[in-house]
Amino acid sequence: MSDASLPLQAEDLEPVRAARRISGESRLVQWLLVAVSLAFLCLFLFLPLVTVFVEAGARGWQAYRDAILEPDALAAIRLTLLVAAIAVPFNIVIGIAAAWAIAKFEFRGKSLLTSFIDLPFSVSPVISGLVFVLLFGAQGYFGPWLKANDIQIVFALPGIVLATIFVTFPFVARELIPHMQSLGSAEEETALTLGASPWRTFLTVTLPNVKWSLFYGVLLCNARAMGEFGAVAVVSGKIRGLTNTMPLHVEILYNEYMGAAAFAVASLLAGLALVTLALKTLLEWHFADAIAASRRH
Repeated sequence: MSDASLPLQAEDLEPVRAARRISGESRLVQWLLVAVSLAFLCLFLFLPLVTVFVEAGARGWQAYRDAILEPDALAAIRLTLLVAAIAVPFNIVIGIAAAWAIAKFEFRGKSLLTSFIDLPFSVSPVISGLVFVLLFGAQGYFGPWLKANDIQIVFALPGIVLATIFVTFPFVARELIPHMQSLGSAEEETALTLGASPWRTFLTVTLPNVKWSLFYGVLLCNARAMGEFGAVAVVSGKIRGLTNTMPLHVEILYNEYMGAAAFAVASLLAGLALVTLALKTLLEWHFADAIAASRRH
């Protein structure tokens, strides 16, 4: 007789009964929770998203195309992509290093390092941008030295990159730390015992085990890097065609009562977010078994 045909024992039925008790308390409560969730999603997510695309195309394809291909808009698009291309790889490297140190080693100041990783979550982006201005601005602590050496950080690309790195730093590390801690160090120790170098151990053991957590962290980091407004607004100076990223360009267009153009550029940001979400969903669907196995592990 196969195992599938054996009668369930009392201890096997207990988890099923517990699940039924939890989910079957009240059907009214279930429907109420679902309705509230759907209403929230429609009101605060789907409706604004649909509004962006509707307003972007309200004046037709030609007006939409002109708004996107306008020189200042193209400069904002290029700057946004460039900043993300610099900030995201930097945060990948530093995030992996920080997560590795926190998850795999015990050292003095470990809790302090963990707190520093969370610092950008607790500090307003505007305040963080102001800190960079106070440090690297013309009247800042390093301002005279930078001016004497003809180095410009604030109101230029370096300042925007620094502000973006600061606000996006926690995402990669925060995804990796709990996963690495749950994995432990047994596999790495085995690889080292068998003669693998530390670098090879990291590439062939550690990195494959945390690749899905790393991927999610990169997605979040990239989305925040392209959509950051507060910190970048302070350090950029909002110079059209030079230091305006896409969010800043949208604000300027809207303040100048160019609503259609503002929504056109905003639709690009929304489109990038949707592409990111679609890519994440596609990979989760295609590699569902591998993701589930890594999480169980």
